[in-house]
Amino acid sequence: MSSILTDVVETGEKRDTRGRRMTPAERRRQLVQGYRASGQTMAAFARRERINYATFAGWVAKASREPSAHPPLKFAELALPFTPPPALPAEVLEVRLADGTVLRGSRVADVVALVRALRA
Repeated sequence: MSSILTDVVETGEKRDTRGRRMTPAERRRQLVQGYRASGQTMAAFARRERINYATFAGWVAKASREPSAHPPLKFAELALPFTPPPALPAEVLEVRLADGTVLRGSRVADVVALVRALRA
């Protein structure tokens, strides 16, 4: 009977209890930045880097949700010229419905049609 010889090679990669590679957070960040700069599809990039697609997609999604992934919002005060509202006709019809809705119009036919449409 022959014997089998094996060598244990230490690559320096950390693995979890199930034997899966554990990629450090900094390396994941570098890979996501590389993907965004590459112009490739996520699947093509993951294949090129020999990363499971679902795992890589999770990294990209998580990076997109992090506050540092988006630039902070900036607000600016704007000064708009004042435009007065258009003048209402002298004779305005007003209908107040039981639910508090107020309908206004200058033509009786339009107001009646609107009330009927709301009741339907």
